[in-house]
Amino acid sequence: MTIRITGMNSGLDTESIITELVKTKQNKVDKIKSDQKKLEKKQDKWKELNSKVVSFYKGSLSTMRFESAFNKKTTSVSNSDAVSVVTSSNAMNSQQTLNIKTLAKSGYITGGKVSKADESTISMTDTLSSLGVTASGTMRIYFGAKTDDPTNNEYVDINVSSDDTIQGFINKINNAESDSGYKVNASFDTTNNRFYLASAETGEAQNFFLNETPYGTTTDTDGNVYATDVDGGTFLSPGALAMLGLSTMAGWSNLTSDEAYINERVATYQEGNDAEIELNGVTYTNNSNTFEINGLTITANQVASDVILNTKYDTSGVYDMIKKFVSEYNELIKELDTLYNADSADDYDILTAEQEEAMTDTEIEEWNNKIDEGLLSKDATVGKIRQAMKSIMLSTYSLTDKNGNSLVGSLSMFGIATASYFATDENERGVYHIDGDPDDDTVSSQEDKLSAYIASDPDMVADFFKQLSATLYSKFGDLMKSTDFSSSFTIYEDKLMKKQYKSYDSQLEDAQQELTDLEDYYYDKFSAMETALSKLDSSSSALSGLTG
Repeated sequence: MTIRITGMNSGLDTESIITELVKTKQNKVDKIKSDQKKLEKKQDKWKELNSKVVSFYKGSLSTMRFESAFNKKTTSVSNSDAVSVVTSSNAMNSQQTLNIKTLAKSGYITGGKVSKADESTISMTDTLSSLGVTASGTMRIYFGAKTDDPTNNEYVDINVSSDDTIQGFINKINNAESDSGYKVNASFDTTNNRFYLASAETGEAQNFFLNETPYGTTTDTDGNVYATDVDGGTFLSPGALAMLGLSTMAGWSNLTSDEAYINERVATYQEGNDAEIELNGVTYTNNSNTFEINGLTITANQVASDVILNTKYDTSGVYDMIKKFVSEYNELIKELDTLYNADSADDYDILTAEQEEAMTDTEIEEWNNKIDEGLLSKDATVGKIRQAMKSIMLSTYSLTDKNGNSLVGSLSMFGIATASYFATDENERGVYHIDGDPDDDTVSSQEDKLSAYIASDPDMVADFFKQLSATLYSKFGDLMKSTDFSSSFTIYEDKLMKKQYKSYDSQLEDAQQELTDLEDYYYDKFSAMETALSKLDSSSSALSGLTG
């Protein structure tokens, strides 16, 4: 940065004088900066508006073009605690009888209560040896129905060590998965000191059981079961399973050591089963409690009889869809009108730092709001979009009613219209109201024509709104086509605005250089003047010395 020392001999405030002399050039720089900043704000305003247009275009407007949007069905149930139903558009209007016979369950083992030798509290970091497991080996989990000969059952083998922590043992079970994807979920409850195992999914096919027969067994006259390993310790011993509370066989004793295992550690096994329902006298089974039958997704929640399912056309669903469409249209047209009708921001430049210093915070805020609100005032593109939307909403379409009569339909036919022009605020004049809408105080007391038409002639309602939305959708599609000046799905000339923004950079650079050059010129002139004055002062001093 150049340091200039001026006014030493003349006593003039050279800097202030030069600032005034170059003011025209400085104003030009400030103006370019302001125009560029306003363009940036305008781009942001367009991006925000464009996002709302695209959202409307791809959302409600797109949906309502298709017949499927109006094929809404609903199913009421006489016992909502027992069953819930989701209805698709291809479900038949009908009344059906449902009986829920059984619910799907998981295969489940509730482990027997385990303990440590010193009866201290069990934690997840304790090893299996602390529970009395001294042997290591493989714990095999079979999948499918429990059988004495599991040769054909799929299985997973889990290597278990007495040094495994309880958490480590749980992790091994949870991470194991058979070739076909069967899994078991395991946990340990430190409050109740029990292991819990459950099939990952419900249903008979998801059943599982632990291998407890790789050893010789015998039963005495009292029913006590005795066992000895017969395969060299490949599998966990009966005692190891018993100490983990995972043996389902009561009264274990080891023939060799005659050591008895505690009965309270015996596990309780519950087989999983499929759900079974009867719909209109026909039985259906499934491994989960959800059934998909002829357009209905039926979820059974409890066993029940004679549940009535009543499927019919969903008039409220169609009404809500149309109301949503009208609401989103209103929001968009109101914003377009507000932007278009706002006072112009042409006379408001971006404030410089010096200007802000002379203003209050309130004045600055009001000034900036004027700029923000007026950026798209009377904008030609905004005007074109709003005019196209309003024109299409006033369109009429050829319809055929349920009796085969031809007629011409409009929004007003269904009780959908704008409010009185002169009694409505300028930016509300494009907003539509649905007669009888309980959420709209303006027309809530009017006759609900839309609901009446949906109930009496749903096909005609669908035909009208499909045509209306398709026309509006097509128009927006045309407005958002890619051009040399705009990108795809963009209603404004974003490409052109980017070029304009960059052009300001070069304009600013040139204007700034002109300002600097002019300042240098004047500083050189004043410097020369100061030099001349200095010489003159020196000469005067010399002459004074001679005459003195």
